[in-house]
Amino acid sequence: MTTEVFRAGYIAIVGRPNVGKSTLLNHLLEQKISITSRKPQTTRNNVMGIKTTESTQMIFVDTPGIHLGQDKAINRFMNKSATTALVDVDAVVFVVDKQHWTPEDEHVLQHVMQAKCKIILAINKVDQLDDTHALLPHVQMLNEKLAHAEILPISALRNTNLDTLEALIKDALPESDQFYPEDQITNKSSRFLASEIVREKITRQLGAELPYQMAVEIEQYTQTNTLLTIHALILVEREGQKRILIGDKGNKLKTIGSAAREDMELLFDSKVLLKLWVKVKSGWSDDERALKSLGYTD
Repeated sequence: MTTEVFRAGYIAIVGRPNVGKSTLLNHLLEQKISITSRKPQTTRNNVMGIKTTESTQMIFVDTPGIHLGQDKAINRFMNKSATTALVDVDAVVFVVDKQHWTPEDEHVLQHVMQAKCKIILAINKVDQLDDTHALLPHVQMLNEKLAHAEILPISALRNTNLDTLEALIKDALPESDQFYPEDQITNKSSRFLASEIVREKITRQLGAELPYQMAVEIEQYTQTNTLLTIHALILVEREGQKRILIGDKGNKLKTIGSAAREDMELLFDSKVLLKLWVKVKSGWSDDERALKSLGYTD
């Protein structure tokens, strides 16, 4: 009787903004770790998600969308985080759209081509296609651009072909002991996850009204036997942005807080008392020192 060898390794999930990288990570883990929204550049930090089975430990790194055309310090930080994740990984999952190929995809491709490991080109959102035959020209074009990659149509949202994706990833991982305890699912702290939940709810509530220049800082995180108390400071760059975020008689901020608290109680398995404040801090998104104080560090 042969015993299956244990494999463990790191997998970078990369792509341009808004192609579904964070949704893919959450569905692979079967638990929400990365925040999601329809707004590009929702993910700002590399977020590690760990999936351990009887024979494998897959350590996924969800990255910010690699993008062009913006050169504030926050944009440089996001692009650097994403591209450095490609170094010393065992596999890369390059997520692209079901039909569209953009200059930003081409920019990501130039970085992916430098990776010294297995590359899986995941064509996402194929559940939105009325006719799967429409995918064939896109697959052919992608094959010409990255001939040595494995190409796999998927739907992260509908779990389509995710078992196949995991099998391809497992084949790329080396024989190794596990790196993390089997019950650990991320490397991020509870404070970080709390701040990301608040930021997600702001993004989803305000949509097109929301400025990119918004950040969340957890000022208090205190757990007692029955209650988790969280105080979160929301930073914006202008008074007008503050007014939009608070809303008429504070109704927008109350809605954001209520939605965030519900998610936090599920994630932390505790009753949560959440208090939100909004503060104007002009120019924080282009200030290296301010970014470091908010946790945007290598």
